[in-house]
Amino acid sequence: MDELEKNEILGDLYAYYGGLLTKSQQSYFEDYYYNDLSLGEIAINHHVSRQAVYDNLRRCRKLLKNYEDNLHMQRDYNMIEDKLAKVVVALKKSKSSQALQITTDLINQLRGE
Repeated sequence: MDELEKNEILGDLYAYYGGLLTKSQQSYFEDYYYNDLSLGEIAINHHVSRQAVYDNLRRCRKLLKNYEDNLHMQRDYNMIEDKLAKVVVALKKSKSSQALQITTDLINQLRGE
């Protein structure tokens, strides 16, 4: 797994569990992963050492992974999405346009679309 994939996974985990991190951890995480700031830039902005930023980011990554390991929100969401996609495919094959439309509307509503 390359660095880009790791960052994408962390971004997804942050979307689910970022609110469980402290404000300081959220700020470090967002500065590093979303705002593309270096450890040095974050350290200057927060008046801490680069090592403190590095340690905090490592702690954030570990916390986010632990939350997913225990709560499974991302895994469950992905499983539901996969099953909903299979339902849509099955309905399209059945050629029942009314059933397809009702189910598609329901799925979109569940997805928040």
